[in-house]
Amino acid sequence: MYLDHFGLNEPPFRITPHTDFFFGGANRGATLDALLYAIGHDEGIVKVTGEVGSGKTMLCRVLMERLPENVETIYLANPSLSNDEILFAVADELKIELANDRPSRLMRALLDHLIALYAEGRRVVVLIDEAHAMPRETLEEIRLLSNLETNRHKLLQIVLFGQPELDEHLNTAQLRQLMDRITHTFRLEPLAGNDVERYIDFRMRAAGYRGPSVFSAKAIRLIAEASGGLTRRVNILADKSLLAAFAANVHAVTVKEVRRAIRDSEFYRARKNWRPFALAAAGVAGGLLIGLNLDLLVHDRPDSVRPSESAAPAGPRPAKPMRVAPAPGNKTTSEPAASLTAPLAVPAAAPAPATREPTRNTRVAPEKAVPQTPAAHFAPPTERAADEFSVTGQASVLAAKRSVESENGAAETERSGEHAAKSPPPMAPQEPAQGKLVRELFAATQRWLEAAPQDNYSIQLFVAKHSDVAGLENFLLSAIKKAPKERFHIYSVKSDDVQWYRLAYGSYPNIEQASAALDKLPREFLTGKPFHLTIGRMRSQNRQ
Repeated sequence: MYLDHFGLNEPPFRITPHTDFFFGGANRGATLDALLYAIGHDEGIVKVTGEVGSGKTMLCRVLMERLPENVETIYLANPSLSNDEILFAVADELKIELANDRPSRLMRALLDHLIALYAEGRRVVVLIDEAHAMPRETLEEIRLLSNLETNRHKLLQIVLFGQPELDEHLNTAQLRQLMDRITHTFRLEPLAGNDVERYIDFRMRAAGYRGPSVFSAKAIRLIAEASGGLTRRVNILADKSLLAAFAANVHAVTVKEVRRAIRDSEFYRARKNWRPFALAAAGVAGGLLIGLNLDLLVHDRPDSVRPSESAAPAGPRPAKPMRVAPAPGNKTTSEPAASLTAPLAVPAAAPAPATREPTRNTRVAPEKAVPQTPAAHFAPPTERAADEFSVTGQASVLAAKRSVESENGAAETERSGEHAAKSPPPMAPQEPAQGKLVRELFAATQRWLEAAPQDNYSIQLFVAKHSDVAGLENFLLSAIKKAPKERFHIYSVKSDDVQWYRLAYGSYPNIEQASAALDKLPREFLTGKPFHLTIGRMRSQNRQ
């Protein structure tokens, strides 16, 4: 709309990653060079973290373009993959065809393929976006994949991109082995004030602008403050500011236009640093409450028990004991909190502080441990095909493959025996609590999964948490305008104690037809990074 007004060839501030607009300042370019070096020199697992909208996906896309031609790139952007599904996703990207769905068979096929690629001088790197949202079991599977190596080189390079929550996950005891394998960590920091100015100017020039700076210095400072230095928010505010200038028929963006953009952007309100004020207000309120209670203790009691202001202090007398909340673990009552601060009858000898206790137990119910439902599909693997093996020449390759096969057979037998002995019967799939269309398709899918051949394939389109069924409903309402409603299937999966609902599409007798259908999906169906999977796998996941 404003392109001709400002002499631009294309929009300069799109929020979708456009590698021609990659900004190399603020250490972005240096981080890219370091990633290329780490991947090219077998530096183990690499981790890149940054806040939402800091440019992680843009960096990942540019990295894919800059890698040498002998490097095959696998890009995984679906955080809901289970530990088995990530193996199938990697195999699918490498065009590995399998006769069955056993993970041990898949790991052996993956090993064979990687060895063949290594012999041809080719290498494979897996770029995993949104890694912070992956289940812990899937992250553990990534560690096992990183063990695929020769005596001198890694067969698979792995780069994790995620939000700072990824660091919290990796610092847990369950993932300490994965943490130890991360050799390089990079963090994308928000842009500083000067970087925001250079960033905006760079994007404008990349879009074809050739005149003097459109944004005033004060406007840039306001954008930097409102965005917190996050590139996505800078893009949103800069784009809306240009639109406001165009609407006002002016060729300069001032504070006035930026303020209009800020008012139109709800995220700015959430960026306000309210915590210091909240803490201060809580402290003042707490002080006033204590003072008020002390005053009530002295002035609001009956005259018969109020200490005389003219008389000398009397000797201490036993005070009526106060009711103190029981410690956690004892039976608690449902008395309102006001009972702790109600006026109390105290002896005339002592003011209120003499009856107050140094510390006070609050009545908090003991935290209940959430039981973990045993499930073979999501149980952390104890022994897997690729754990801690290396290849030394052709003879070592054959020996390693035999070792992998025997270990997998033993591990699968052990896991199957344990599961049969200890696991309770499968849980019934959890029905969505809302969404008329979602509930209708969920019920139909339960019948379809029971009757459909398990060797057939379907295409997973969309994933939603149980708390976002409304988002799944909205996606479906748009999707059924592009395809018949009967082709959509909804089933439930539980991972890390979180209930997910997955939307699948179609039924295909073999992987070739599923792949062909995947390539022909409408553009609207591609937002969830779709992939194909067997109906047998859907059926097993639906009962967890």
